Amino acid sequence: MKRSEAKKALKAKSAAELGTELAALYKEQFGLRMQKATQQLSNPGKLKDVRRGIARVKTLIGQKAGQA
Repeated sequence: MKRSEAKKALKAKSAAELGTELAALYKEQFGLRMQKATQQLSNPGKLKDVRRGIARVKTLIGQKAGQA
């Protein structure tokens, strides 16, 4: 899925769904950090993508809270 399609899919989600998405991204980030610490991380760019995904979700949560 392209990034623009992913952004549209995130915008369509409710605040509760965004919260669960955020929790999943935090878990993924933790796993990637552990892989990095044990030098088992095969794709270091994935860590950057997950961090940006967290920022996107947090931004959308803030926007939805501002609208309410």
